[in-house]
Amino acid sequence: DTWNLFSEAFNNADKDFLKKIKDIHPSLTPNDLRLCAYLRLNLSSKEIAPLLNISVRSVEIKRYRLRKKMELDHEQGLIEYILSI
Repeated sequence: DTWNLFSEAFNNADKDFLKKIKDIHPSLTPNDLRLCAYLRLNLSSKEIAPLLNISVRSVEIKRYRLRKKMELDHEQGLIEYILSI
């Protein structure tokens, strides 16, 4: 329920970012989209961990898996890519 409120507010502020990223990468899960939203806000792994109720290491693993799902080049940064959408 809190995520729905956040998602709605985030979309109002960022002009359908979640919809755009879902169109570009249809295989992303709701948890992946949630991580993308937090990364779009330029939050660090340390700041994201309590929001997702997981450890900092788990956030880093999620970021790595998200890069793989998005098939990003090794040289391309995840946050730079998300901010460019």
